[in-house]
Amino acid sequence: MEDLELYYERKMKDGVIAKRLLKYTTPHIWYFIWGLIVVFISVPLAAYNPILIKNITDNLVSRNIDINLIAINVIMMIIIMIVNAFAIYFMFYLLQKAGQKINQALRLEVFSHIEKLSANQFNLTPVGKLVSRVTNDVDSITQLYSNLIVGFLKNGLTALVSLIYIFALVWNIDILLGICAVIVMPLLIVATIIFRKVTKKAYREARTYNTEVNSFLSEHLSGVKITQIFNKEDAEVLKFKEKTNKHYKSNMKSLMAFSIFRPFIYFLQIISIVLVLYYGGNLIIEGVMTFGVLTALYDYLFRFYDPVQQISEQFDVLQSSFASAEKIFNILDTKPEIEDFNYAQDFEKIKGEIEFKNVWFAYNNEDWILKDISFKIKENEVVAFVGETGSGKTTILSLITRNYDIQKGQILIDGIDLKKYKLDFLRSNISQMLQDVFLFSGTIESNIKLKDDVYSDEEMVEAAKFVNADKFINRLPNKYQEEVRERGNNFSSGQRQLISFARAILHKPRIIILDEATANIDTETEILIKESLEKIMSIGTMLMVAHRLSTIQNADKIIVLNKGEIIESGNHKELLDKEGYYHKMYLLQFAEEDKIISM
Repeated sequence: MEDLELYYERKMKDGVIAKRLLKYTTPHIWYFIWGLIVVFISVPLAAYNPILIKNITDNLVSRNIDINLIAINVIMMIIIMIVNAFAIYFMFYLLQKAGQKINQALRLEVFSHIEKLSANQFNLTPVGKLVSRVTNDVDSITQLYSNLIVGFLKNGLTALVSLIYIFALVWNIDILLGICAVIVMPLLIVATIIFRKVTKKAYREARTYNTEVNSFLSEHLSGVKITQIFNKEDAEVLKFKEKTNKHYKSNMKSLMAFSIFRPFIYFLQIISIVLVLYYGGNLIIEGVMTFGVLTALYDYLFRFYDPVQQISEQFDVLQSSFASAEKIFNILDTKPEIEDFNYAQDFEKIKGEIEFKNVWFAYNNEDWILKDISFKIKENEVVAFVGETGSGKTTILSLITRNYDIQKGQILIDGIDLKKYKLDFLRSNISQMLQDVFLFSGTIESNIKLKDDVYSDEEMVEAAKFVNADKFINRLPNKYQEEVRERGNNFSSGQRQLISFARAILHKPRIIILDEATANIDTETEILIKESLEKIMSIGTMLMVAHRLSTIQNADKIIVLNKGEIIESGNHKELLDKEGYYHKMYLLQFAEEDKIISM
């Protein structure tokens, strides 16, 4: 089985990442096209301002000042400023809107893909890591679409247009003056290449450590009660400090590179300005060039180097976006371990007959959890699995829902191989009720219906009545609209279990799975649940796992497991009469209960 953690760290070339990122612009291409049109209009227009300043300057230092000429140039500058202001607004609005649309689509795509991953893949991957991908990494990529794509072009075009104006101004004066302006370009290119390589590695590390911090927080905030009970707060703070130190150091690497790169660019800019002022000043003294031209050249040098600096900053963001994209694409490239086979199909209905034929299963290599398991469950039968912890009871239930695939043997439902069923169809006919009930934030109604509009309020209420959940729901101030807080922590274990029963019954399953569903509940609720179970047993085939043998005495069949093998099978009376493994379990459990009562 492929190690998902290692798979997430697979490196990608920038060209591959860029190509995949560009496909997300296709549905919103017109936003970018209009943004580019605005850039191609506004940049050359804005770059004409130094020429207007040149005209004004030359006019002011001349002996014959022309007020009308100054006024015309000032008016043109004002018009250009107003047009540019509207252009910037229009461009910003278009790109932000496109970026947010892409953000929404990408986040939905990543979440939808994560939802399809298999149970074992979730076991291998911390939840905090997945949360980081859907939130932080998607937001980082959004910056690419909102600012960088057109920003790179805008700054690049500004630098190019400024360079063209520089050589246009000096072409008929002295070409060496233009060379003075760009003589440091080779150093600039080399510095940019080095900076890009350094920051790429640093940002990749930063995203990895950021994910580790999120994973740590997700796990330890969920288990904060255990931390407090065992007085381990200081120890956990130290662990968190180690994680944040790694994150801090990785960010400092990129900051150090940036803190060196930006002053170096500024240093190159100063060298160019000094050379131009020195050489241009001599040309003015010689009467070859006007003061207005030198002023324009000075302005264009800033207009050339400022975009270069901005591009360097955008490289900073670009590396962050690419590092995030690499993480996201690794998730999207991770195929679910459990998928529909080519020959899988939907069937008319499922009756509920289940058969295991010589089934072998291991989570890792050949460390067998189930060994040559064979049994048959008839339609509408109630079958219980018992045995010590680790004997394979829960694993059998997981295999029926195809959370995992077996290595050897065959599992049949209604005489049809499990792999021939489409997963959606198979699981829509199975309901599971687990010991650790999960409720979503929302209301009781949303948790029973699972926000499925197919079911009416009347059907929901009937399902709640059927499992006795209505008895406590009707006592609540808002009844079915009562708020459910995170993980249902404002309800007792028994109440959460009854809600899960109602949820399962509403979806009309043909196979019902109960995995320790009656554990950890109070006596009053246990009575309600037992009454519910008696009703549920009439709905379809029921499979139960329970440590309390008192809850399975009425099962049609009890299968006893030990170390992944079936050692006994029969109903409660038959197994007691055999005086075997089940009989010993029964005597031991009831002896312990009598001991507790006597205390």
